[in-house]
Amino acid sequence: MKNLQIFILAFVASEHIYFMILEMVYWDKPKGLKAFGLKLEEAKASKILAQNQGLYNGFLAAGLIWAILNKSFSFELASFFLTCVAIAGIFGSITTKKIKLFYIQGIPAIVGIILTLFIK
Repeated sequence: MKNLQIFILAFVASEHIYFMILEMVYWDKPKGLKAFGLKLEEAKASKILAQNQGLYNGFLAAGLIWAILNKSFSFELASFFLTCVAIAGIFGSITTKKIKLFYIQGIPAIVGIILTLFIK
């Protein structure tokens, strides 16, 4: 894996670690309320769902870190987990009607997919 690929994978993994922390720890705190544009009542009612969602973001981050560390399967792992992230970014931006989500989550993953496919 080339340095640029590793950087992009690490960046996307870092984003998902941050998302995990926001969703699992700060969902109903001022930082989480601001990040997701929620009211406290909404956040309290959906806290368990958010924690579950955060856990999945942690799994995506773990998969991307695994792709970086595991040299023998890095292409397959990187391709799979980046595709999962890209799909999540596309789906999330469509269902929430927030294009910002696509730029934050989808674009870095798509860049990572392109790099993974063309730089070996």
